[in-house]
Parts: sequence; structure tokens; C-alpha cells
Amino acid sequence: MGWFPSFGRFFFFWERRNHFQNGENKPLIPKGDVKKSEGTSAATYLGTHDSSGSHTSSSLSCHEGSTRASSWSVFTPRVLSSSSWSDYILKYLLITSNLLFTVLGLVTLVLGLWGLINKESFAQEKISGIGTDPMLLFTFLGLVLALLSLTGCVGALRENMCLLRTFSAAVLLLLVAQVLAVVLVYSLQGQIVEVLRSGMLAAMVRYLDDLDLRFITDEIQTGLQCCGADTYRDWEINVYFNCSAPGVQACGVPPSCCVDPLENGTVWNTQCGVGAQQLDEFSAQSVIFLGGCLGGISRWIEHNSGVIVTVVIILLGAQILTLFITAHLLQKIRWNRAQHDVYLKSLQ
Repeated sequence: MGWFPSFGRFFFFWERRNHFQNGENKPLIPKGDVKKSEGTSAATYLGTHDSSGSHTSSSLSCHEGSTRASSWSVFTPRVLSSSSWSDYILKYLLITSNLLFTVLGLVTLVLGLWGLINKESFAQEKISGIGTDPMLLFTFLGLVLALLSLTGCVGALRENMCLLRTFSAAVLLLLVAQVLAVVLVYSLQGQIVEVLRSGMLAAMVRYLDDLDLRFITDEIQTGLQCCGADTYRDWEINVYFNCSAPGVQACGVPPSCCVDPLENGTVWNTQCGVGAQQLDEFSAQSVIFLGGCLGGISRWIEHNSGVIVTVVIILLGAQILTLFITAHLLQKIRWNRAQHDVYLKSLQ
């Protein structure tokens, strides 16, 4: 490593020039002494001038210190900015993932707001039912996801410790909330079923008044091949499907309850469920699905329990990995700043 001193002297030659100008480093032998010692030998000169030896040694030590300082000036920035490839990979992995989730959050937020505005959910006659509007859930989730991901993205990009701490605290809070939710769902299955029943019955009441609730209900009934919450007769709670209703749909069920809702496999038959509630179960089973969707959901969860557990583990693991990457980045930023402070003190 002997090339460091030469490299340092090459780049910091102006420092030595300033030292000469300030008189800190003087030539080993003054010009006047050279004239005096032209006729004498080196041994005689050294013998008659005792102070020159000490002056020479002090000049050498000073020159050596200058060389060492210049070498340190060249080497120190490399030490301060030294980062392995893994550090850069983890940093930009955190930036990229948060950037993607920021875009996803903004898309979800715009979709939710568009749905609320398009359905005029903020109108005075509809504002009372906005709490059960699924578009409101999209809006809230999109806003939280966009803000959280943007905080992590900007914090990692700018190496801002305040933003990174906020991001890690929010992720940790969400992680704890998700773990508690999983534990509560597993331990309070009976209460969860009641909550699902209440939610589905509320959606059935507003089936023809809310396009989003109609779409979700139709997807559940078609996908799980079910009808109603517990049985197909639950549709009597809807004012349009109630047997006392004056319309054509009285005592009927939605077409998504039908076993074969498509005519000739192409056209949706909206009248296939008309009068289905008046039929007995033996006659109705050839036309509509008799079982409720709560039982279908329970069967679907039991059949796909392995996939559900795998997805939950992957999601929780990704959040834990994000916490470790953020903690590593914070530690790296802290170490670089500490080294920078040490370097500045060494120059004073």
C-alpha cells in the first residue's frame, strides 16, 4: 500500500505549497547556511551547528505527518461511503417495492373515489348508507397504502431517518394488528359468522339499490353456488322479492341464485328466479341453489385452508422482511453519520 502516500501527495500538492508559504515547513538547510558550508564537509557543518539536526528531524516528522494526513484525506471518503452490494440491493429493493405499492394505493384510492362520486354516495338521501358502501373501503385502504408506501419510498431514497422510523413504526403496528386479527378470527369463529350473516343480510336488503353490493352479492352466490345467507327464503327481507311486493319479482330470487341463469349459454335470464320462494325444496332444487352462502363460505375455507395459511404466512413474512431491511438501512445511515462526525473532528 505504499502508493497511498504518493497518491496523496499528488492530489494534495497545494497543501504542501501553502505550508511552505506559511513557513510551517522550511527547507532542511537555509540558503545562507549553504553558502557558509560550501568549503566545509558535511561532518564539520553538522558538528558546528547542533540546532540544524533537531531542525532537520522536526521537519522530517512534520513532512511525514503531512503525508499521512494527505493519505488519510484520500482514504477516508472511501471508508465513509463504503457499502457492500447487498446494502445497495436492499435499499433499492425497499424503494422499488414501496414505489409499486404507492402506485397500487393511488389506483385503489382513485377507483374508490370514482365509485363514490359516480353513484352520488355523498348526496343527502344516500349519505346515511355510505358506511356500508364498499367503495368507501377501497378509498380508505388506498389512502393508507399510498401514504405508508410513499413514506417508505421517500425515506429510503433520501435516507431520511425520521421518515424511515415513521414507516417502520406504521408497518410494525399493522403487523401486530394483523396478527391480532388472525388470532381473533380463529378464536371467535361463532361471532364472526354472526357478523358475516348481518353483513350479507344488509347487502340483500339494498341489493337493487346499490350496484356495488349487487355485484358483490351476485359474485358470491354464483361462485359458491348458494342463495341467501342461510337459505334461499332469506330473500324475503328484500322489499322487491318479498311475497307481498306488487312487482313481477315478488316471491322470487335474483338470477345469480339460478342453477342455469343463462339461456342458450349466452344471454342472462333475469326472470329465472321468479316465484322460486313459492316452490317446495324438492321442486326448487332443479331451478335454484337451496343452500345459504354462509355454509358455502365455511366449506370454501375448509377446502382452501392450506392456501389461505400459505398466503397469510407470505404476507406476514414480507412485512417482517421489510422491517428488517428498514432497520438495517437505519443502522447503516447512523454508522455513516457517526464516521463522518469522527472524520470532521480529526480534521480540526
